[in-house]
Amino acid sequence: MIGVFDSGVGGLTVLREIHQLLPGYDTVYFGDTARSPYGNLSEQTLQRYALEDAELLLQKGATVIVVACNSASAAAGELLRNKLSVPVFDVSQAPIEAALRATKSKRIGVIGTRATIASGIHGRLLTQADSMCTVFPVATPLLAPLIEERAHRYPEAMRILRRYLRPLKNAHLDTLILGCTHYPIIQKEIERVMGHQVKVISSGTATAEALKQFLEEHGDAEAHCPKNNKEKYFVSGDPEQFQRTANWWLGKKVNVLAAQAHV
Repeated sequence: MIGVFDSGVGGLTVLREIHQLLPGYDTVYFGDTARSPYGNLSEQTLQRYALEDAELLLQKGATVIVVACNSASAAAGELLRNKLSVPVFDVSQAPIEAALRATKSKRIGVIGTRATIASGIHGRLLTQADSMCTVFPVATPLLAPLIEERAHRYPEAMRILRRYLRPLKNAHLDTLILGCTHYPIIQKEIERVMGHQVKVISSGTATAEALKQFLEEHGDAEAHCPKNNKEKYFVSGDPEQFQRTANWWLGKKVNVLAAQAHV
C-alpha cells in the first residue's frame, strides 16, 4: 500500500497525481491537521513529527512512504530513508531531477512558503547536482491560504500572483519549481503569468512519476503494493473539515477518519 502524509490538505495534490499515474493501487493518506502548519516548526520537531506520521502509515499497512510536505521533506526526508525499512519518496528531491531534465539555460526559479524558501533546500539540491545552475527562490506566503479559502480565482488573488512572479519573469529563467503542494491547484494560472517559454514543475507530478518508475523497476516492492482500488484517509484534526476540501480537490467523495500520530 502506498502511504502519503502531509501536515494538512496540500499533500492531496500529490495523492491525486499518484492516483492518475498509478490507477488501482491501494493508498492511505494521513493529514496531521491537529499539528499543522509545519512551516514554522524547528527541524528537530519536524523530524519527530515526520517519524510519527510515517509510523502511523506503516501501522495502517503502508509499504511505501511518500512525504508530501515540503517542510517535512527538507527536514526529515533523508532521516526517514535512513531509519525506515520501506522505500521513502519526498516532494523535495523528485522536482529537482525533473527541473534539471527540463532546463536548458540552467536558470531555475522556486516558489514556496517562507519556511520552505528559507530552508534553501531546492537551491542546495540543484547546485549540488549541477554547479552551473542559478537558482531564484521567491517566498509566496499568501498563495496557500488563498487556495484553501477558494479565493484564488478572485481578481485580487491574480494581482498578488503577478506581483510575486514579477521578479522571476524579469530573471529570464526557463524552469519554475512549485515548492508547495497547494500550488498545482493554480498551476494553469502560474503558467499563464510566466509564459509558454517557462516549464513549470509540479512536485506532485514529479514525485508520482518517480514512484511509478521505482515500482516498474523493483518488482519486489511493487508486489507489496496491492491493486484493489482501496483508499483510506486519516487526519489528526477535524475529519469533516478535511473531507470537504478533499472532496473538492480530488473531485470525488471520500471518507475521512480520525487518527493520532504518536510513537
